[in-house]
Amino acid sequence: MADKFDVIVIGAGPGGYVAAIRAAQMGLKTACVEKWLNKDGKVVHGGTCLNVGCIPSKALLEASHKYVEAKNDFSDLGINASDVSVDVKKMIERKNTIVKNLTGGIAGLFKANGVTPLDGTGKVVSGKQVEVTDLDGKVTTYDADSIVIAAGSVPVEIPPTPMTDDLIVDSSGALEFQEAPKRLGVIGAGVIGLELGSVWNRLGSEVTVLEAMDDFLPMVDSAIAKETQKLLKKQGMDIRMGARVTGSEVKGNEVVVKYSDDKGDQEATFDKLIVCVGRRPYTKGVIADGVGVGLDERGFIHVDDQCRTSVPTVYAIGDCVRGPMLAHKASEEGIMVADIIAGHKAQMNYDAIPSVIYTFPEVAWVGMTEQDAKAKGIKTKTGAFPFAASGRAMANNATEGQAKIIADAETDRILGMHIVGQQAGEMIAQGVIAMEFGSSAEDLALTCYAHPTMSEAVHEAALAVEGHAIHMANRKKR
Repeated sequence: MADKFDVIVIGAGPGGYVAAIRAAQMGLKTACVEKWLNKDGKVVHGGTCLNVGCIPSKALLEASHKYVEAKNDFSDLGINASDVSVDVKKMIERKNTIVKNLTGGIAGLFKANGVTPLDGTGKVVSGKQVEVTDLDGKVTTYDADSIVIAAGSVPVEIPPTPMTDDLIVDSSGALEFQEAPKRLGVIGAGVIGLELGSVWNRLGSEVTVLEAMDDFLPMVDSAIAKETQKLLKKQGMDIRMGARVTGSEVKGNEVVVKYSDDKGDQEATFDKLIVCVGRRPYTKGVIADGVGVGLDERGFIHVDDQCRTSVPTVYAIGDCVRGPMLAHKASEEGIMVADIIAGHKAQMNYDAIPSVIYTFPEVAWVGMTEQDAKAKGIKTKTGAFPFAASGRAMANNATEGQAKIIADAETDRILGMHIVGQQAGEMIAQGVIAMEFGSSAEDLALTCYAHPTMSEAVHEAALAVEGHAIHMANRKKR
């Protein structure tokens, strides 16, 4: 008979491996099932985020930014760097090394915390049983008091642009180009499309982004989104809104994409095409018929605010449940669920989940936009501060962008923070912490910030909510 566990986690992505480690730390006998195979045919942990998502894309974003900075901006700093060139293959090799080190790191963390790795495909066959099919096809059934489904998500494919060898690829394929394509098409102006488009734009590709929606980054505050779009276009990215892709045709080593916009039917020819139109939950085959775990029509698993499914002993977290498909959201859900299973009280604040787009400058936000608040009938007051007025931003040669705070007009409570600028992804944590503790804009305004720092823009934005910014002229309050 196979081992019995207190907890079995299906999936070792940022939700699953964190849930498994936390459960083991709570004294629970824990196993984690994973089927992801690396190029050597070995099971590795980390899921999409670590293997073909968050980490490898950031490695390429950082490397490509340093290249552009050395090529175009060093002279502004008094640094002469002539004949700057890029070795894309070496860049990809470095990315792969980082991924290998981190996946190996998770294996080490499992061992250190006493988590049992189970290689293979997991399926929930009852409220307290998981069936694991290993790489050789052998099926073993394991008993568990609690089960956590953390199966993740996969890229959405669309009929007009079926994946075709090395020409039409998804986000994973876009991380493996061995050279910058001359003409690169990107379908989707979301987080992934903008990040991948930025990488190859910096490395020399002529990038055209086709987005079906009319509004650019509708989840971001409109002022921040407008500025972001302007900055990306300035960098050379051709972003076409309201462009609905209707078909594609591979002609030799080229892809001809057909789309329609307000001017009618259009065509564009590319050497490579990346399809980034979103992701869908990976739940097919993860739950056997008759178990009782409910799914919606899109494949998301129904859960409550504490990630319980309709079966009391089964939980689900991460991309396969409601909410933003973000690695850190999945990780925090994993910790919450592990704590609950261990008998502790735990709750996650879904109103304070940060999001970041790792373009340059970065775009980051948490909480409501002005348009969100207006739709809910909440009266707001706002404060914004441009990095053009920041001493540290000037020293960093990074004066593009701004920080903006949205507060309740009656209570002064911070409802949202939106930033476009260098290190926005780091600075947004200030907004997350403030919202987690129910802070007011005045709380941030009364906080002492180190000088000179980029974060002073957040301080000044908080001061600006009441028209008290020091290092810029304030708007007159009505």
